[in-house]
Amino acid sequence: METPINILIVEDEALLAMDLGDLLEEEGYTVIGTANNGPQALRLHQTTRVDLALCDIFIKGEWDGIDTVQRLLGERPIPIVFLTAMTDRVTLDRAMKTFPAAYLIKPITVPGLRAAVELALRNFTQPLAARPERAAEQGPALSIADGAGPESILPIDEAVFIKHHDQFVKIALNDIEYLEADGAYSTLVTLSHRFVIRLSMSLVLTRLNFPRLVRIHRSYAINLNRIQTFTEREVSLSTQTLPVGRLFKSAFLSHFNHR
Repeated sequence: METPINILIVEDEALLAMDLGDLLEEEGYTVIGTANNGPQALRLHQTTRVDLALCDIFIKGEWDGIDTVQRLLGERPIPIVFLTAMTDRVTLDRAMKTFPAAYLIKPITVPGLRAAVELALRNFTQPLAARPERAAEQGPALSIADGAGPESILPIDEAVFIKHHDQFVKIALNDIEYLEADGAYSTLVTLSHRFVIRLSMSLVLTRLNFPRLVRIHRSYAINLNRIQTFTEREVSLSTQTLPVGRLFKSAFLSHFNHR
């Protein structure tokens, strides 16, 4: 007997939420609940097994859909399909920082909904090794670090505090698996969390001042203490394999007195 796919709908238009639920049920999915605000969606996610969430970007309450998704992913990573009638670049850029599986423009069509859900579930459950270029998007829970200045990172002894939702979260430096650069943003990855920081990788490395965290590629810096295996072309950590860039290879290998 197949395990049902549980879908959470986060939508404050009652008729649309009902229509979406009916369409998904007809496709064989189980709608475990609908929420018209962020806190309600988070409670459902915390108390029920959710396999995918459909979330409108503009919903009632203090949290919009993007804020809500950040909190859902902070509990447990799941594929996200955003729904919206708005397509402006600022909104799109904010949404994309949560790495959604799809972005559906209203009015929703049955073929579009079907394709988005199937693709989201397939990509999320596909083995990480089969998609190395985006493997880091799944796994640890996602958090967005607040603030755009160096003050969002506060080193202390062998740890660092990352500002998140008006409080600072403590992370042991040696628990950092790697950093990933994405333009003006950097993602700090541990086994349990991913913190997106509004600073370039160079600034993050300078602020952390952790010698074991070394750059191996223009997009990646890794914690030498977390390496499982490596070659001249790639480094394997406990949950991820990352490429070694040609320009960074010599400096990386020098840490092992490589001849």
